[in-house]
Amino acid sequence: MIFGRPERGKPPVEPVTLKILVAGGFGVGKTTLVGAVSEIRPLRTEEYLTEAGRPIDDLTGVERKHTTTVAMDFGRITLREDLVLYLFGTPGQERFWFMWDELSEGALGAVVLADTRRLEDCFAAVDYFERRDIPFLIGVNCFEGADRYPEADVRGALDLDDDIPVILCDARDRRSVRDVLVGVVQHAMDYGTERRQTVTT
Repeated sequence: MIFGRPERGKPPVEPVTLKILVAGGFGVGKTTLVGAVSEIRPLRTEEYLTEAGRPIDDLTGVERKHTTTVAMDFGRITLREDLVLYLFGTPGQERFWFMWDELSEGALGAVVLADTRRLEDCFAAVDYFERRDIPFLIGVNCFEGADRYPEADVRGALDLDDDIPVILCDARDRRSVRDVLVGVVQHAMDYGTERRQTVTT
């Protein structure tokens, strides 16, 4: 590959495309994560928060948040010449959870973003992917001013199995987000291999 073009005489590579979900609670950074890493202009379905939603939307810890995703975020990143990820960010508020079944169709795996100030907000996403047997990892979004906890503490607080990865990240940083996405692809592949081995034994 020279300057992004196939070498002379080599046929172009048809990339494998994989679908990854980005889930988590309200205001945890899903839209930011997709936007930080997407190589195309991300599709966003955000609406302004209104006074009518104040009794429903808990803004504790995210008081400066003015918009919310009502359907999904969408972005794309090429990890390698032969591997492209399509990213689908799910809405975080309970009243929009009916979208999750549609978005999770055909997904290889998921990133569950967590905020240590509001860990309980990602319980629903963890439960959702466990019940549907979709491999996932926890990306702890390290907000400024939030306490940092060891991986073991986060794992214990969320009651996670030992094989579910927990990765500290910054949803604003492209390299950090890329590491998380590489992690979820690897975890999903390992998960699939283990399941096939279980079936054949």
